[in-house]
Amino acid sequence: MPGTKMQVVIVDDDLAILNMMRTLAGRLEHCMVHAFHSPRLALDFVSDHVPDLVLLDYMMPDLDGLEFLAAFRKLPGRQDVPVIMITSAHEAAVRHQALELGANDFLNKPLDFTDFAARSRNMLTLRRHQKELADRADWLAAEVLKATEDIRQREQGAIFLLSRAAEYRDPETGAQIARMASYSRLVASKLGVPYADQQLLFEAAPMHDIGKVGIPDNILLKPGRLEPAEFDVMKTHAQIGYDLLVSAPFKNPLFDAAATVALNHHEKFDGTGYPNGLRGHDIPLFGRIVAVADVFDALTSARPYKPAWTLERTRAHLEEQSGKHFDPECLRTFLAHWDEVLKIRATYVD
Repeated sequence: MPGTKMQVVIVDDDLAILNMMRTLAGRLEHCMVHAFHSPRLALDFVSDHVPDLVLLDYMMPDLDGLEFLAAFRKLPGRQDVPVIMITSAHEAAVRHQALELGANDFLNKPLDFTDFAARSRNMLTLRRHQKELADRADWLAAEVLKATEDIRQREQGAIFLLSRAAEYRDPETGAQIARMASYSRLVASKLGVPYADQQLLFEAAPMHDIGKVGIPDNILLKPGRLEPAEFDVMKTHAQIGYDLLVSAPFKNPLFDAAATVALNHHEKFDGTGYPNGLRGHDIPLFGRIVAVADVFDALTSARPYKPAWTLERTRAHLEEQSGKHFDPECLRTFLAHWDEVLKIRATYVD
């Protein structure tokens, strides 16, 4: 990708070496360098920004290079980012561990300038090819979507009718369908979910509450707080929606995704949700994403039994529920793109 700035992250607790590597990396073409003396600050940065190359010292206090590498590889979309580990030549055991954790190459201390430049360029070339392939895959996916647009239009018509069926039963939804679907796609895109799956989630999310067609009006439309027995009935809408969507007489990826969303969007990361009490990453990613989008929209919307919450109060509640109700990574991604969230909210007004 000629002209595209490649993001290079350098992590080393030795300021002299850090500054030297920053200078050397700054000589590489089309690169933007981010240098960190603290590995924890670097980890925070790469949690919010996907780098193109990481140059990582092994021997650091508090968080060594192996621990950093293990945490980095667990972040979504970071599994293929090239990492060069900087070690002493005699640390063979460390290199073996680093390879197992996903290191791509090594540099010896003391650094050889020519070696540094050559290995960094090689890894950046690898990264450019990766991104070109990913862009090509996204382009091909878009072309396939164009070729199957007629089929997709029919599917979307079916989705619209099903979603409207739920809306007629529950008039509080309104523009919520468009908002929460857009919030969900936003989070999926920033998490690095493939384009085709982003679109699939965008189209499936509106059916998250389709199961409400099976909830009696005296419960669904009750203006006050539900009694425990009534809430137990209300909770069945997740299973009802799933059963409805999987009962289609033909196999359809969109309806399968919608069934997953319907069943899992009330599960909680700590295992206290419903209907199955799933915990953590046992909850499908689509369910974890929609949970954030759905709760944000519900809290910031007026209901017969409550006024809309302020954005400040809502954000504080979401942050407090990180790791409890919400997947911390999904929530962090949602909050990191707050301005885009607010644009969506302003676009689709009840």
